[in-house]
Amino acid sequence: MPKDKGREALIKGLQEDLSREYQAIIAYVVYSQALKGAEYLKVHAGEELAHAITIAKQIDYLGGMPNATAKPVKLTDNAEAMLRADLDNENNTIRAYRERVKQADALGEFAISEEIREILRQEQEHQIDLATALGEDVPDVSKMK
Repeated sequence: MPKDKGREALIKGLQEDLSREYQAIIAYVVYSQALKGAEYLKVHAGEELAHAITIAKQIDYLGGMPNATAKPVKLTDNAEAMLRADLDNENNTIRAYRERVKQADALGEFAISEEIREILRQEQEHQIDLATALGEDVPDVSKMK
């Protein structure tokens, strides 16, 4: 039986998303301790773990094996650089999940796209928290490459 290229592309994208979720978990755990008073980062860490579990479940559902590789985490002792790294990662995650929703919808995998939409909603909340902490407007990721 020939492989479905759309399904394979969705699995590949979800694997990348899973690596980004692992990255976020690690970054939020480290940064939540380094940045005193940033309690929201601990909340973000827990939400990112839930996202990783959801994405792994969707990869399994599609017939893939979830990976165990995190994208690199930027380690620094500069508070602004930590927040900026997190914001950049959230921007990338939001762009990726918007694409994943389109892919899942195109395949008729509406339950997957609904799961991703819920994750996307939380990622946008993280983006707002981080931009606010940096004293900036929330970036328009649709205008970013």
